[in-house]
Amino acid sequence: MVRKPTWPALLLGLIPFVGVCFTVALWDRIDPFVLGLPFNFFWLVLWILLTPLCLWGAYHFEKRADPEHSGGPQSGAR
Repeated sequence: MVRKPTWPALLLGLIPFVGVCFTVALWDRIDPFVLGLPFNFFWLVLWILLTPLCLWGAYHFEKRADPEHSGGPQSGAR
């Protein structure tokens, strides 16, 4: 059964999407160079690195909200 995601997990999952798609006006430039990369390339690489962290956090919010994995009294009933 598929259940609705929790709000914190949904928001964490949307952060990379918003960071890349809706902020183009902020990072669509070459200067300054960061770590030897043009700023727009650095921005995209940064989000490639941050996306797994956001999804890891969303996964843990979902895991905490799931009654089968919360460690409650029903988790050992199987």
